[in-house]
Amino acid sequence: MRYYIYVSRAKIDMLFDQIPRKLLPRLVTEARADLKVVSLSVQQPRVEPTLYDRLNVVEAHLDREYDIGWMTESGFWFRGESGMRIAVAGDAGSPMLMTGMDDDVVVALIGSSHHLVGREAPSSELGRVGHSWLPSLHSLLEEARTDPESVGRHAGDDLGTLDDVLEFSSRVTGPATWCEFLARQLMRSTVIAPDGRLRDVVIGTPLYVAMSDEARGA
Repeated sequence: MRYYIYVSRAKIDMLFDQIPRKLLPRLVTEARADLKVVSLSVQQPRVEPTLYDRLNVVEAHLDREYDIGWMTESGFWFRGESGMRIAVAGDAGSPMLMTGMDDDVVVALIGSSHHLVGREAPSSELGRVGHSWLPSLHSLLEEARTDPESVGRHAGDDLGTLDDVLEFSSRVTGPATWCEFLARQLMRSTVIAPDGRLRDVVIGTPLYVAMSDEARGA
């Protein structure tokens, strides 16, 4: 069982609806086996799968269709573990950024704050805006810039975004929670930190983030 911090209902619904129906029985079996879930017989089984049922099936499908690597490896999807700190830009409809630094790897996960477990969803009048893409990350980093007049040498390009992520990750405050996650990669490269060290920066948007069973300090 996972203790979830963030679950993207939007991504789960989108991906689940694309899975061929004929594959669902096998994926359900694989998901149960992977999670060591014992299926209990009941007189009236559940008709509609829950959010977490769909997440398990989507994850099983991704495992079959993609070579999911670790956060240190290049790939469309990646898993990882790191001490993550959460920054939310504003109300329930705002973007959220989780960042973690592990040795020479910096991870940044951008998503919508209303997918944080326990977070109140935006009102129906306001609607929901998705933030699982690079423009939202760029806007959040611009707002968080400590010196608005400070513009890096790579401002406006991909390296500028990576530089900003590295700078943001180095100064974000608050307690870190050791987490495991599965995310879709958006950008990755190696940048030179202010101290001259080379750091791999990977930016993704998470399918889920959960407290790791192997909790550690960060």
